[in-house]
Amino acid sequence: MDKKPVKIMETVLRDGHQSLAATRMRIKDMLPVLEKIDNVGYYAVEAWGGATFDACLRFLNEDPWQRLRTLKKHLPKTPIQMLLRGQNILGYNHYADDVVREFVKRSVANGVSIIRIFDALNDTRNLECAMRAAKEAGAHVQGCIVYTISPYHKDSNFVELGKELAQMGADSICIKDMAGLLRPYAAESLVRSLKTEVGLPVDLHTHFTSGMGDMTLLKAVEAGADIIDTALSPFATSTSQPCTESMVATLQGTPYDTGIQLPVLNDLADYFKTVRKSLTDDFNLNPNIPIDPKVLTFQIPGGMLSNLLNQMKEMGVADKYPQLLEEMPRVRAELGYPPLVTPTSQIVGSMAVLNVALGRYKMIPREVKDLILGKYGRTPGPIDPEVRKLAIGNAPQIDHRPADDIAPQLKKLKDKLAEEGFPNAPIEDVLSYASFPEVTLNFLRHSNIGMNFHDM
Repeated sequence: MDKKPVKIMETVLRDGHQSLAATRMRIKDMLPVLEKIDNVGYYAVEAWGGATFDACLRFLNEDPWQRLRTLKKHLPKTPIQMLLRGQNILGYNHYADDVVREFVKRSVANGVSIIRIFDALNDTRNLECAMRAAKEAGAHVQGCIVYTISPYHKDSNFVELGKELAQMGADSICIKDMAGLLRPYAAESLVRSLKTEVGLPVDLHTHFTSGMGDMTLLKAVEAGADIIDTALSPFATSTSQPCTESMVATLQGTPYDTGIQLPVLNDLADYFKTVRKSLTDDFNLNPNIPIDPKVLTFQIPGGMLSNLLNQMKEMGVADKYPQLLEEMPRVRAELGYPPLVTPTSQIVGSMAVLNVALGRYKMIPREVKDLILGKYGRTPGPIDPEVRKLAIGNAPQIDHRPADDIAPQLKKLKDKLAEEGFPNAPIEDVLSYASFPEVTLNFLRHSNIGMNFHDM
């Protein structure tokens, strides 16, 4: 067999702590080991994007842009990867093209080398602007296939999506399995099809939620996956990624040998054990989330389940939780089988909670109406006609790229920030304000650090 070393994309600095520690890892927790991480031999380190941006501003009194520059300074050899939600950037709504372009451009200028770009509905129209901007900025563009299971999600659909991403300029393809739904033999089949028919490098990102993550990665590797996402053990398994040390050990001495040395990973793991303990203590977290194979039935990621249960407690209907588990798949089918990932997971989840608490579709949130109208993009399957009528009456669904309806926003955002007392704000502040207006204003007014861009 030909030698085909597998590359490791390490998630401990982003998805690892986002999945297990509410995205609370601070730059001070990372700094002591960044040099060691830089010398491991990782393909890349995912360290920005996703929920880190919001968490920095909202909970940690950190400027996310300053964090990125600090990371880049201490990781000169290892590419930093970020997760971007296409036209949503890092927020929960679509933004105008000028904001998306500027955000991508500044992300690359401040230290990002690889941008993983996804859309919750796999609607490639919502990826166009971000992918083009990333190419122009000189980043490696990784186009995402958001993996889910439904009558409208088969290998053939995913392969067609992969081909479309390749035509749009993707440098590699990521299979993004956010809920741990991808079974080992299904992974083998999908990876083989993508490698044969699309021909780009394939990166597999899965979660251990269902207890199958490491088997899924192994079958993907055997089928030709080029890169796998893993997390160092203190921030691995459960609702996070499979464990880096275990996968490296599994592949040692095989044609897929990563070339990474286990003793170095063990040292890093010992360090991150102390970080995990300090985050647990400082933020009163419970990182011991059990694996739950029921996710294969309900398709609801673990973190989302706990959020929905909290919503139900606040509404005084926690006793109806078993009904929620039955209602979620029903609502998802009626809303066109969207994959359950931000923001569609929140939209479907909230609708299911309201249905259980108040009666089916007695109260319909604006976001659900917008999803049905097509403001988030095309749903994979058709919307249930009765639900559509209840939600939007006879209003027409839009059939064009949703962002075409959004006028340029950057100048208005700069003016608004000036009105709030920040007339000479750097463009990074403006982009933070675009993403999370109130949170950013609060940060700018109360931060001890301020956004004065003195790097650590």
